[in-house]
Amino acid sequence: MKRREFLKTAGVGLAASTAVAAPAIAQSMPELKWRLTASWPKSLDTLFGACTTFAKYVSEATDNKFQIQTFAAGEIVPGLQVFDAVQNGTVELGHTAMYYYIGKDPTWALFCAFPFGLNARQQNAWFYDGDGQKLIDDFGAKVNLKCLLAGNTGCQMGGWFRKEIKTIDDFKGLKMRIGGWAGKTMSKVGVVPQQIAGGDIYPALEKGTIDAAEWVGPYDDEKLGFYKVAKYYYYPGWWEGGTTNHLLINQQKWNDLPKAYKAIIEAAAGYANVEEQARYDSRNPQALKRLLSNGAILRPFSQSIMEACLKASNEVNAETSATNPNYKKVLDSIAAYRNDEYLWWQVAEYNYDTFMIRSRTKG
Repeated sequence: MKRREFLKTAGVGLAASTAVAAPAIAQSMPELKWRLTASWPKSLDTLFGACTTFAKYVSEATDNKFQIQTFAAGEIVPGLQVFDAVQNGTVELGHTAMYYYIGKDPTWALFCAFPFGLNARQQNAWFYDGDGQKLIDDFGAKVNLKCLLAGNTGCQMGGWFRKEIKTIDDFKGLKMRIGGWAGKTMSKVGVVPQQIAGGDIYPALEKGTIDAAEWVGPYDDEKLGFYKVAKYYYYPGWWEGGTTNHLLINQQKWNDLPKAYKAIIEAAAGYANVEEQARYDSRNPQALKRLLSNGAILRPFSQSIMEACLKASNEVNAETSATNPNYKKVLDSIAAYRNDEYLWWQVAEYNYDTFMIRSRTKG
């Protein structure tokens, strides 16, 4: 074959191969624009920050082919309607705490936080290396939702009270904003639980519509200004030993994604999961110092209160498990996992941390 004819033939072949390759690449990396609605106001840069972090990394990993626009609570739907908005396809994505949706099924609380449940590291272990992700995949698929870890607050505080809580009887008749499944336990000890979105708590506390409120911990609580209207700050938040926030994805939209995009979403959600807790761990100490300097009075729940609440929580779990097989299945998995985890914690983590804390107080 003559040189000129060869180059001409090769050129045609190259053009043909390029024509075939281009559509294949375009198909594997389509241009998508999705929307994410959150349960949080933008002022909470820890919680809403997980949304922006997630969107940023998805966009950068796809060279801006997959763009996600984030919306705070109320901009598309109210903060407590994220589940429905994602489920019915109003938006493709949501960021929320699953215990907001106990009205649909209390099992959702177990995937987020419930009284005397797993701490933050144990939550991650259960989801990533235990049965947690499989269980929530099976449960979520029934309602058109894919759920991925995308944040954890760590152990929360016990909330802000207008008066001291010295005994379990001081809870009787108390109107308290308390999220999720914990309200069921609190009602057994006399509290009248109120579920109110984050941005609406302060005015309710200020007006006296409620007597007490819990949110997360020092950094967020300072931003929301609770110390200005209730001075007693209790700990620990035994109902939220490690609160998992989830990225919700419309199941049909998830199923239609290329594998590469699914992998990127999982990786970005995983980073947001780690970053959110790191921010809380980093920012809470200084915020607590500022709250105390501004007049907050720090108090622990007494041992007798803790024991009474544990008893009430066990009763709630037993009653719910007796009538809800999904709840029992997930709770049984968590309970067994928690027992093994605390065997290890007792040997190493607890002893190390206790020694270091005592050493710190000795200077």
